[in-house]
Formats: sequence, C-alpha cells, structure tokens
Amino acid sequence: MKKILVIEDNHDVRENIAEILELSNYDVFTAENGKVGVELALTKNPDLIICDIMMPVLDGYGVLHLLNKHIETFGIPFIFLTAKTEKADVRKGMELGADDYITKPFDGIDLLHAIEVRLKKAEAIKLHVANNSDVDSFIKEVKQSGIVQLTSAERELYDYRKKTLLYAEGQKPKAVYYIKSGKVKVFKTNADGKELITNLYQEGDFFGYTYVLEDINYKENAEILEDAEIMLIPKEDFITLISANSGIAKEFIRMITHSVLNKEESLLNIAYNPLRKKVAYQLIQIFDQFKSKDGGNRINISRENLAQATGIATESLIRTLSDFKTEKLIDLHGSSITILNENKLRNLNY
Repeated sequence: MKKILVIEDNHDVRENIAEILELSNYDVFTAENGKVGVELALTKNPDLIICDIMMPVLDGYGVLHLLNKHIETFGIPFIFLTAKTEKADVRKGMELGADDYITKPFDGIDLLHAIEVRLKKAEAIKLHVANNSDVDSFIKEVKQSGIVQLTSAERELYDYRKKTLLYAEGQKPKAVYYIKSGKVKVFKTNADGKELITNLYQEGDFFGYTYVLEDINYKENAEILEDAEIMLIPKEDFITLISANSGIAKEFIRMITHSVLNKEESLLNIAYNPLRKKVAYQLIQIFDQFKSKDGGNRINISRENLAQATGIATESLIRTLSDFKTEKLIDLHGSSITILNENKLRNLNY
C-alpha cells in the first residue's frame, strides 16, 4: 500500500483529501503545518507528498526546501496545492523541484489522476535508473520517448581490456559511461606518482556524469580494472535527457549525493582511523560493493589496488592482511580475499 503525506492547515480540506485517498486504498498521514509535515516525512518516508503553499509556521516552499536537503526525502514526488489566486507563485515551487500542482477547489478525480501519474513515473525511474536493474529497457524507453537518442548502432557498446585508460586528468569530458560488464577504478595521482583510488565501479554503474554536469575537465583518471563492456552516452545527449526529464534528473542528483557521502566517509577513514581499522573498513566497503551475486564471501582485487583504495603503502597492507588471516578474519588465495568473520571486521575497534 502506497503511503501519502498530506500537509494542509485547513482542517476541512485536509480531512476531505485524506478521506478520498483512504477510499482509494492509500495509507494516509496528515499534518496541520509545514513543520509537522517535515517531521512526518522524515519518519514515515512517504511515497508521495501533497502540500499546501500558504501555511503558518512553515510554508510549502520551506517544506520542499528542507526535504530536498535530506537524502531520505530528496526526490519524493511532491504536489503543491494552491488557490487560484496564488497560481502566479506556482513557478517558484516548480523551480524548487515540485512535480505538479493542483488548484483549489479541486476535483477528486483530478487529484487521484495526478497522484497515480506521479507514482507510476517515480516507480519507473526507481526501477530503471536508481537501481539500474534493467538499464537496457530504460534506454529503450528513452529512445522511444523521442526526447533524445542515447546511443547509435555503431557505438552501442565498447570492449575494453584490463589497464586501458578511459580518460585522464585534465581531459575534457565527452560522455557519460555505463558499465555493462567488468570493473573500473577512478584514481588521482600525487606529485610523487603515487595513486589513490577514489572510486570503484562495477556492472550496472554509471560514472563520469559529475564532470559532464559541471562542464569541467577531469580531475581524476579512469582505468579498466577488469575486462569490461561499456556504453558511452554522448555528453550532449545526456544533458538533453536530464534537461527534458526532471524525474531522471532527480535520480542522477540522488546518485551524486550518495556518491559524495560515500567519498566523505572514505576520506574520514583514511584521515583518522588506525591502520588495522583502515584496512578492515576498506575490505568491508569493497565486499559490500563487489560481493558475488550468489551471496559468496570472496572478493577479487590486487594488493596494489586495495592499498591505493585504502590510502596506505602496499607493504603495510600485506602485513595487515597477514595479521587478519592469522586471526581468522579472512583467508587469502592469490589475488582473492575470502571474508571469514564479517561482523568482527565491521566492528573492529583498533
């Protein structure tokens, strides 16, 4: 059952909307002002929000602004309720990221139709973009929509061998990349030539989009970690797509936010944790990202790449892995590492 949050200060309007939605088999939560509405959104995680614009304590604009600051609520379909006299102010709400608006007084059928459309669209985007579980279908749909042609027959997919450099620091971005199979590492090189891996990507991941969106030269290098099959989405096509479709744009912004949060956590690990905890943290990060689809507990990564991702010398990494093996936290087989005690690694105190 889909959850809908209604934020409206007028008691009669609020109860009327709630009754219509409950009769339509929605799970409904209500709030009498914007402040209460934000609190409910953060705790209830609704599938859609209907919000009045003019309210005491916190108006609708403030509600949307605050919800967009939280990764848990960013991108939730948001419909403004507005009186006809406030219609000129609707543009401001849409610029803030609202998905739709309904003028009061409204027809119940129009309200339900708007909700159904937004829920279906959000579900499709979540399925095809955020999870990348069926990206081929997603790309096919985009092609059929006529908004933009993402690929052409002669450049659908490219095969890349291990250690091929996809792009280098200082180059101008020309495409967004999607990994059909294989793995890619993104890294920076310091003045001494030492590498620090900043991101690892695998099958189903998009990458390179931040530089396209910001229109700046690459500040990192991207190299094939394992033989890969990669789709290139031309820069111009990608920009056209997200400019024409606010829902897809929101999902890519969510992906960027998630990436930034992960990178911040990784940098804090490198800066403050002791050696053993740094290695344990990175092992678990890579295990969570790359663990085999059959639920296995083995990861494959070279000692050099693992050291670069952890921000330590390869010799220090090898010694620490040897200690972990002795303590029966892991087992080592060539370049593969088997996690034997996941819980202890996750909660290592020193």
